[in-house]
Amino acid sequence: MKLIKTTLTAVLMTVNIIASAQTKPKNSNGLVYGDAITVNIPGKVNIHPVSYKLNGIDISANVYTPNGYDKSKKYPAVVLAHPNGGVKEQTTGLYAQRLAEAGYITITADAAYQGASGGQPRHVDKPANRIEDIHGMADFITRYAGVDKNRLGILGICGGGGYTLKAAQGDKRFKAVATLSMFNSGEVRRNGFQNSQLTTIQERLKQATDARAKESSGGEVIYTGVAMPTDEEIAKIPTDLYREGFMYYYRTHAHPNSTFKYTLSSLLYLMTFDAATNMDLINQPLLMMAGSKADSKYMTDEAFEKANNAKTKELFVIDGATHIQTYWKPEYVNQAVSKLVDFFGKNLR
Repeated sequence: MKLIKTTLTAVLMTVNIIASAQTKPKNSNGLVYGDAITVNIPGKVNIHPVSYKLNGIDISANVYTPNGYDKSKKYPAVVLAHPNGGVKEQTTGLYAQRLAEAGYITITADAAYQGASGGQPRHVDKPANRIEDIHGMADFITRYAGVDKNRLGILGICGGGGYTLKAAQGDKRFKAVATLSMFNSGEVRRNGFQNSQLTTIQERLKQATDARAKESSGGEVIYTGVAMPTDEEIAKIPTDLYREGFMYYYRTHAHPNSTFKYTLSSLLYLMTFDAATNMDLINQPLLMMAGSKADSKYMTDEAFEKANNAKTKELFVIDGATHIQTYWKPEYVNQAVSKLVDFFGKNLR
């Protein structure tokens, strides 16, 4: 009886959150995070939609400029890499805006093949592409008016955090490296979340291989991650990451360009990737942040331990936060932003 009552309470809470989210006015910039910019005001933090080519693909990005931005002056800048399935209008937009409020020029872009960026077939999710997206953002923002290319930092969130670690291993334009709720896409796609799929690795690799063969012969593109659970099914998901993730992406902070869907053949590349390898190549200052209650925190811990050559390194634990709550909940976002401002302030002088 207690279990039934708990489940019913969770469902009712879910419905209430959904109803509240659906009454929010639409943002003129398509932004779905709290206190987002609705109109550019001279002298204030402004948002600038931009596009550029990356290996022949059109990339859609947003640049945020700080209060009193003067293109004749020089500002530190931060590149932000979004979570798996996310888009620039969600949590990376929130953090980009908050860092712009602190005096940084920031950029966040939709990954190639995803969001509003180009690339066919849609929703290809290869680690090499995501890492190249980060290099591409650095290419663009270091040429942007007012940016001091010698004071460039990077923040990766969730899956973008894992790809940030890989990008920073080789790209020394990044003078300071930060992650939030880092998600090691390769480890999870290979082993399952919390090592829950260790017995099916070869079976899933065979499925990905067959999907690749079908695509190469002109057949249909097969997708995975296309589940659309009901509110009741979401409430019963046992892990915070996925239960709250479905709520964030499909309900409270939904965006039409955001989806968990990706090509099944992408698993050929995801399952042989690991964000935590070669961490000794990071010689920049490193800050990794995760919630104390995040069931994904083990991935941050694993990577952090291997960063033996970082100039400085710090693991900042956000007390009480789960993985998804660091994306939007003000009390946790404020802690993360405060830490980032301190970290980038010290290392992007």
